[in-house]
Amino acid sequence: MIEALNIFTAEKPAGRLDVASAAESSETAMYIYDIAPGESSSPYHYEYVEEWLLVVAGTVTVRTPDGEHTLDPGDLVRFPAGAAGAHKIMNKSDSLARTLLMSSSRGPVVSVYPDSNKIGVWPGEPTDDLIFVRDTAVPWSHGEEGWNKAD
Repeated sequence: MIEALNIFTAEKPAGRLDVASAAESSETAMYIYDIAPGESSSPYHYEYVEEWLLVVAGTVTVRTPDGEHTLDPGDLVRFPAGAAGAHKIMNKSDSLARTLLMSSSRGPVVSVYPDSNKIGVWPGEPTDDLIFVRDTAVPWSHGEEGWNKAD
């Protein structure tokens, strides 16, 4: 027997529900977000995998590289991988909005935050998760003097 999850009534303990984990999926990343009026589900960002957004309830405003767009319940949009798919999902209305975001679950997950000049890397092991300002990055050879020697 399959277990169904109702995207209209599912409870979210911290404002979002990891649907893929609840369904034990290893191929898909999928989250339900409830976005309160005046709030956003994440900063303006892009990833290196395609992402999809379905508006389940309410109205959201999506910031993309070409401006802001209003989406209503039932609207489904795709954010391409890379900078062309940058987005921020906001609730500028007076009522709660619910969205479903999905992508492949290929790792590591890399998110770029253009407004704050940050990059986040989530390789699947929490102790190795990193978020850093791009200007603090070093070349791959930093601290690797003698790497090409057989000592």
